[in-house]
Amino acid sequence: HRAAYLLYQDRRRYAGGILIVSPTPLLVAYTEGVLPSLGEEGQVAIRAIGSLVDGVEATLYDSPSVARAKGSYRMLKVLRKAARGALELGAAVRADHEEDDDTPRRSVDPTRLRVVAFGRRLELEAEELDRVRRTALGGTAPVNLLRPRARKLLLDALWAKSGAGARHTDPELAAELRSSFDEDVTGEDAFIGFLDAWWPELTPARVLDAMADEKRLGRWARRILNPGEVRKVARSLKRDGRTVHDIALLDELQAILGVPARPRKKRELDPLDQLTGLEELMPVREETQRERAERLAQERTEYAHVIVDEAQDLTPMQWRMVGRRGRHATWTVVGDPAQSSWSDPDEAAEARDEALGSRPRRRFQLSVNYRNPAEIADLAARVLALAMPGAESPRAVRSTGVEPRFTVVAESLQAAVRAEAERLLGLVDGTVGVVVAMNRREEARRWLAGLGDRVVALGSLEAKGLEYDATVVVSPAEIADESPAGLRVLYVALTRATQQLTVVSGERDEPDAAGVPDLLRD
Repeated sequence: HRAAYLLYQDRRRYAGGILIVSPTPLLVAYTEGVLPSLGEEGQVAIRAIGSLVDGVEATLYDSPSVARAKGSYRMLKVLRKAARGALELGAAVRADHEEDDDTPRRSVDPTRLRVVAFGRRLELEAEELDRVRRTALGGTAPVNLLRPRARKLLLDALWAKSGAGARHTDPELAAELRSSFDEDVTGEDAFIGFLDAWWPELTPARVLDAMADEKRLGRWARRILNPGEVRKVARSLKRDGRTVHDIALLDELQAILGVPARPRKKRELDPLDQLTGLEELMPVREETQRERAERLAQERTEYAHVIVDEAQDLTPMQWRMVGRRGRHATWTVVGDPAQSSWSDPDEAAEARDEALGSRPRRRFQLSVNYRNPAEIADLAARVLALAMPGAESPRAVRSTGVEPRFTVVAESLQAAVRAEAERLLGLVDGTVGVVVAMNRREEARRWLAGLGDRVVALGSLEAKGLEYDATVVVSPAEIADESPAGLRVLYVALTRATQQLTVVSGERDEPDAAGVPDLLRD
């Protein structure tokens, strides 16, 4: 609705497009369903934080400890070192990631350069090459864009070795000789092949894959990550797929590496272009306004306005990623600190301020709870008091007279959760959400198999921004213990229901005689 309001107010001002960033694909699917009814789907792009980078989608989750390492500002230093360190892997990195290329390649030793110029054989050994690389990396440009600088420095080193510069005192003759020398060397297959191996064009995916080697990552992250973090991060990068935190790392690497300029191919002459009168026989179908808007939305990398939903969950690295899409934009940032799943709010706030820049800001406090009845809101407030002492709980505007229900596992957790889901399906007309700790997601889906589309099993972090007619929260202690921000995540889980809430407790929850778990008692 915020996007529709902005476009209604000043469509020309926001012609550059509006980006809505949501925390999960589930919330994106809901928002995408709302926008067409408002008539604004053409100018508004809705993206989950895990799908902001073209060509890759987050399909995996990181453990809380890995997420803290990947999301921290510390990773910025690691990525910069990795981008430069990946060059040392040379041909190995290149060969491991060649895509759809069956062309046979001759093995090239990236530690020694040998060329023939002016009839002389010239060589640069590993130590000299390392010196050239360090000098080239002293520039401020992205790594891939430093390749021309590195190429020139190689030619300078070879020219100095040749001794040809001392043959002529006349500047014009010396310059002509140097030009001939450069042309001679750069035309050699040996030089071209060496440059490709020694300074390969790196992609974000190649560098991130190189970081999956624990020893290598340990060198690049020395004094930045501790050994335990290095081990866990490296292992997480070995998996087949990417996590939402990997997407931000890929975006950062794209900025660090840069995209080399491609020479424009000349358009081949079409024989039909030489004919005349064809426009009368072959009318051209013009692009509709909607088609043009959709095409521009796909091509757009920056926006006129950025709306960030559930902003309290963005990590510092994710703020940097979102910030690149709104360098010149106005912003709407919506979030609730009480629901934050990020363990260091101050670090995230610093990254948010960097993304927003020096733009003037207006702050609005929302204090009314329209989702939950008072009975559920009062229970959730007990957890809020533990998670953020002194924080003010939103005021619920309605009461249903239905108190939250507490049940204790008698024999099996599966049976207890399934029975409660079946009971709630009979009480409400809409959906039932079953919220479990992240490591129980797949297990919970099996528990609920066959109950139909109205019941949904989801992990605690997937519940952000969603609502259900009834909710089953499974083992509050498990949710609270899964991360340093676990109490805030539990608060989110307890506030998803619009009508009825059931809390299922196990032994770990230490329920009392009434079934109320320790965390939820007064």
